[in-house]
Amino acid sequence: METRMQVKIKAFFHDESNTISYVVWDNQAKKCAVIDSVLDFDASSGRTSTQSAQEIIEFIHKESLTCQWVLETHVHADHLSAAPFIKKSVGGKTAVGNHIPEIQKTFKTIYNAEPGFNTEGQQFDHLLEDGEEFQIGNTTCKVIHTPGHTPACVTYLIDGNAFVGDTLFMPDFGTARTDFPGGDAGQLYDSIGKILALDENTKLYTCHDYAPNGRQIAWESTVQEQRDSNLHAHNGVTRDEFIKMRTERDKQLAMPALLIPSIQVNMRAGDLPPKEEDGDRYLKIPLNKL
Repeated sequence: METRMQVKIKAFFHDESNTISYVVWDNQAKKCAVIDSVLDFDASSGRTSTQSAQEIIEFIHKESLTCQWVLETHVHADHLSAAPFIKKSVGGKTAVGNHIPEIQKTFKTIYNAEPGFNTEGQQFDHLLEDGEEFQIGNTTCKVIHTPGHTPACVTYLIDGNAFVGDTLFMPDFGTARTDFPGGDAGQLYDSIGKILALDENTKLYTCHDYAPNGRQIAWESTVQEQRDSNLHAHNGVTRDEFIKMRTERDKQLAMPALLIPSIQVNMRAGDLPPKEEDGDRYLKIPLNKL
């Protein structure tokens, strides 16, 4: 558990998707936000479970916290969000960057979503603008639009801590891919520049870690560490060099195992697709579209 001034942070690692979720709270006001929660999903059976999210809920109760926000750094392509379950259990407003309509319009077509599927982001309680400030208790938080991995990625800057989603990984693993619809390597380079322009002591918290070369799972670095040694974007790497590297590398990557179910759920703020005539819900597999 990490403490900076009155803000505390608790990380939760989801082994099946290598995702790190966070509870961030103002220890004086006892108000919190949940960032990038995970709904357990077994692709082979189509079964969902809230076991991982329940750990977060139990922690919130244990610390006697009031949940104000259930935040997403972006529409994830590698795990399903548990935001609706978190909100139902402990409250809080769901929020994501205000470029979410770009994602929804693209994937409504890819998944041939139901005609009534809203593409203006109204599934979320609040859409956050670049530079917008909001409160967790008495702590002011700032939104930084950091597109490139997706058009709607944001970073949350909270009391000297930046929650960067998939924009940056740990220094020895580099940066996010940019080959999903709407991704852009040049935009990602510019977004990383915004993050690395923060104070050198700013702590960066990433959404995933894959423990390269057998090291222990990690999720925390600093701006200075990333400037010095990020595998893809350390000091001295030019924009053209980064675009060339990222484009070539992305061509070699396999699609995430849970991409197809994840996006069609996460573009709905974590809700499953609506029930069909038989009263059940179904996920679609678009053929030859991705």
